[in-house]
Amino acid sequence: MLSFVLRTGWMWPRRPFRGRWSLALLSPVILTVVIASLAFSTPRKIAFSRLLTAAPALAASVWPVLPTVALGAVCVAIMIGLSLVYPDLGTWFTVGAIAAVTGAAAYASRVRIQREQAFVQLRLVAEAAQKVLLRPLPRRVGCIEIESMYVAAAAQARIGGDFYEAVSTPYGVRLIIGDVRGKGLPAVGAAAAVVNCFREAAYDEPTLEGIVHRLDVSSTRHSCTLPTGEVLEQFTTVALAEFPHQGGRIKLLNCGHPPPLLLHHGNLHVLNPTAPSPMLNLAALIGTDYITDTIVCSSGDQLLFYTDGVIESRNGRGEFFPLQDWMRRQTSADPRELLDTLHRDLLHHSGGGLDDDVAALAVRLHADSAEGVV
Repeated sequence: MLSFVLRTGWMWPRRPFRGRWSLALLSPVILTVVIASLAFSTPRKIAFSRLLTAAPALAASVWPVLPTVALGAVCVAIMIGLSLVYPDLGTWFTVGAIAAVTGAAAYASRVRIQREQAFVQLRLVAEAAQKVLLRPLPRRVGCIEIESMYVAAAAQARIGGDFYEAVSTPYGVRLIIGDVRGKGLPAVGAAAAVVNCFREAAYDEPTLEGIVHRLDVSSTRHSCTLPTGEVLEQFTTVALAEFPHQGGRIKLLNCGHPPPLLLHHGNLHVLNPTAPSPMLNLAALIGTDYITDTIVCSSGDQLLFYTDGVIESRNGRGEFFPLQDWMRRQTSADPRELLDTLHRDLLHHSGGGLDDDVAALAVRLHADSAEGVV
């Protein structure tokens, strides 16, 4: 019996009965009361009673099947009551119309509930995939304090092609942030292939060049599973960083990704690569010349790694988000506060909506692990 109820939608959805949603749930009842009141209190020639067919139609958009049918029955009862006051009202014609609309509304309600249940299942799958691909990072990883942020462009989305990861290895703390070209499940699959490969290679490879080479191989193999027309369109930008345990420097390898930002003693440095490195899945076309840069750092320095959704966010005038100017003003923020402020200011800049997924990592070096000075 329970399985039948769940499959057919003969029960109320589990939703909070408050605020705007409570008003929406009550709207079919309110409409019925208003129409019935007008029908009983106005002359017969106005015939407000014919509008009763709208009540079950409205109920189908917010109610399960059984309450929708019950409301249709109430409307039929109201029509029968009206026939006692106005014998020549054409009661049975309106009753037939109400019955027909109620039947259609019940079917529409069932279809809606089935779609909502399917959507909920998809959301659960997406959330599970997010926990695997974008698992929560610990606040302290070896020699650094780190915080993460991920914001999907679509309000109903949970995950996309942006990704990040950080692990403590024998070579130091290594992190990656990247962005797969495209959206949807193909982008999620490509991101998963890169992240899973990084989690293994970060422990095994002594250099960042070795890691990115394995990432490129993994990305290329994944692309081979795509339709032929999409293989050349699938590429990924990544930025890798290594924070050695002895501190004093950072190693960076950037494969076509937006450059990280470094705040050192209140001064902003844009960490552009000294030479370009190929994006993942393009090494076979343009070579495998991966270049690692070494940046001298000191305790208290802050870094911001981000995807292009941050800098490509536009306001109503078409202006990009001024990330570098914004970062110069964040001299005293800790990593969590930095990302919370970034999220808030991005939404304010874009008017509350983002055109692309946004991922960011905020990193702060500590005195017990970063002893070098610029």
